[in-house]
Order: sequence, then structure tokens, then C-alpha cells
Amino acid sequence: MALTMNDVDRFEAARPRLEAIAYRLLGSAGEAEDAVQDTFLRWQAADVDRIEVPEAWLTKVLTNLCLNQLTSARARRETYVGQWLPEPLLAGDPMLGPADTAEQRESVSYAVLALLERLSPNERAVYVLREAFDYQHREIARILDITEASSQQIFHRAKKHVAAGKARTEIDEAAARRIIGEFLAAATSGRTEPLVRLLTQDATAVGDGGGKVPARAKAFEGAVAVATFMRGLFKPAQAKRALAGGSPEVYATTANGDPAIVAVVDGRVIGVMCLEITADGIAAFRNQVNPDKLERATRRWAAGEHGEPLLHAF
Repeated sequence: MALTMNDVDRFEAARPRLEAIAYRLLGSAGEAEDAVQDTFLRWQAADVDRIEVPEAWLTKVLTNLCLNQLTSARARRETYVGQWLPEPLLAGDPMLGPADTAEQRESVSYAVLALLERLSPNERAVYVLREAFDYQHREIARILDITEASSQQIFHRAKKHVAAGKARTEIDEAAARRIIGEFLAAATSGRTEPLVRLLTQDATAVGDGGGKVPARAKAFEGAVAVATFMRGLFKPAQAKRALAGGSPEVYATTANGDPAIVAVVDGRVIGVMCLEITADGIAAFRNQVNPDKLERATRRWAAGEHGEPLLHAF
């Protein structure tokens, strides 16, 4: 049965929510878009007049597609070159989804997305649906074909795992710019000590190059090691300019609600470095430089206004 325009409109009205769910489940904007498109194909093939609650039906189909994707993704990531990090979403991206509560904002932070990688697919699905989208456990049980009691148990277990990560401090855009300004001043000072003072003692730094851009697979650990790495990263060198295709313009913004440094060459985003801020200082740097995971960021960047860069790197 062919879809009517009303049927298509109903799906399109649900698309932003579906994309936001899929992104949190998969950690990839590209894979989220594909999962939502596959959901549309199933909507197109269904007898939609017999679907009593379209929102619930679409969410169930999407979630199960994402669960299948997560299972196969785990196998792919075992052979992934280097460290796998989620795809960052820049400020204002609609795929970030709801941000009305602290729980919703926390659930899409880069730090939490990285922590969600440690959960089983079911744990991840229950956590995302309950914490970020406020689904009740009876609804989650129907979506995942489990009991309501199981949903509650899975959620508490997942939340405990996520809570074991560092306590994030919420930062507005003005504060993000100030923190990044301080960090860049320290990183380009040529000295390690100013950087160390900005970091927690157990700070870490990790990058994802996907085998396409050089990035250290093993994380730098400890304030001195991270500070030494950052000092070297921002030290000018002809080889770095050649690799980047020019001298990157460096901007301060937010990505996934966290302070972020965006490096741009000729309008193309070549790196997004997300900073995890705690009350004790900068606890982590997660640097996404895999070009496959920066395509959406580049499109988003091209559509906005950014003012003058804070510096020209390298």
C-alpha cells in the first residue's frame, strides 16, 4: 500500500526524535541517518492504517535496527585502526536532541557517549530511552520485548556504570570560550607548567584517526604526559601544515554540550577536540580527526557564523 502524504508527514514529524535516539545509541551521525532511513522503508512497507500508535511503532523498529547495528559494530570496532571515538556534533545540531534537563544534556555529552561504548546493546538502549527521552519502563519493555522489571534492573545497572565516570561540570558557551582561551594560551606558551595547572592529576588525552590521520592509539595518561603532548601538538611545524593541507584556523565552540576546539582548513573541519571539565580542572581531551566522522561537522560549520579564529595553528 502506497503511503499518503499524511503518512509521509507523520514520519517526517518523528524524524528529528528518531535521529536523536539513533545517534545516542550508535555514536555516529552517519549510521543514525541510515538507521532512520531504514525505519522509513519499513514504515513504507507497513499497513500504517493498522498501526495504533505510530510513535511507539517507529521507536520499536528504529531501536531494534540500532541494536542489530550495535552488535555488528562491536565486531567491526575490534578491527578498527586505533582508538574508536564517537562522532562529535557541533552546537545547535538538531541531532543532539532534547536538552531540557540535566539528564538529557548529560546523556549526549562526549564523555558519556564514550562510556556508553562499554555497555551491552540492551543496557545502552534502556539507558538512552529512559534517561534521555523519558520513556517509562513499561514502554521500554514493549520496545525491547523484555519485562518491565528487567528494564528497571538493566537501567540501574547501566546508570551505575555511567556514573562511575568522572562528574562533568555543565558549561555555557561563554565559559567554554574562556576555558579554551586559557588552554590555548597555555598550549602555545612553549612551556609545560601552565598546562599542568589547568589539568586534573589523572587527566587523559586520546585521538581517533581511523587509520586515515595519524593519532596515537594508546591514551596519554597523567597531567604531565598530557601537557607534554599538548605542548607538542600546538608547536608549529611544516610537516603538520602539509598533513593538514594548510595552517588550521582554531575556534572555540561546544560539541555535545562540552567545550570544544574546532580546527578548520579552507572551510573543512579537520579536527574537533572535546574537553571534559570537572570541578578540579580539565579531565580529558577526546580528539576526533577521522575525516569520515567530520563530514556532518563540516556541513554544520559551513552553515553558521563563527567570527575570528582564536589562533592559526602550526
